[in-house]
Amino acid sequence: MTIKFFNDPPRLWNLTQILLEGAGVTLSIFFLTLLLSVPLGMLVAQGRMSNRKLVRGPIAFYIYIMRGTPLMLQIMFVYFLLPQILPFSVDRFSAVIFAFVVNYAAYFAEIFRSGIQAIPQGQHEAAKVLGYSKAQTFFYVVLPQVCKRVLLPVTNEVITLIKDTALASTVAVVELMTIAKKQVSGSSSIEPYIVAILLYLLLNGLAEQLCKLAERKLNYYR
Repeated sequence: MTIKFFNDPPRLWNLTQILLEGAGVTLSIFFLTLLLSVPLGMLVAQGRMSNRKLVRGPIAFYIYIMRGTPLMLQIMFVYFLLPQILPFSVDRFSAVIFAFVVNYAAYFAEIFRSGIQAIPQGQHEAAKVLGYSKAQTFFYVVLPQVCKRVLLPVTNEVITLIKDTALASTVAVVELMTIAKKQVSGSSSIEPYIVAILLYLLLNGLAEQLCKLAERKLNYYR
């Protein structure tokens, strides 16, 4: 493969602009997944800790399936097989978002569950003595501490999510990696992959810095 972009600044800039369009789709998948999977993961974590076996059992099985099978297969199942079961079909982007959300919700659920269970029972009892309801205890006492405890594993999942967005190409969603592949194929040059790598590193770096900022904001919970 020959050098066709790095020694030609106008072509390199044009390539970067094309890849940035794909990065926009990548960011859409990233933000929508986080926006939906984090609260869903918290709900799943609550169900996972339920005293009712009829609630706890199916949720534990759901988490097992999501964590025990590749995300790529889950995307393919949602897009290709689920419409065979349900009376309606889904477009490619919606299928990707759905698969990402249910997958990452399972991972977040286990992270949140471990954080919640790490809070000493004495704090729950103290909140009860102070007249707090269960909801008030969770939101004012438990949740702030959980956010601090789980921030590191959540950061790891956030970084993984940015890289996993490349799996959207499984069902031909045109994101950053899909466009990079097309540019490599059309130009017979590996340089589009190099630019894509730099963009992924940039996105991961920004995500990591935002998580570090959140960690500094939560430093008063020690």
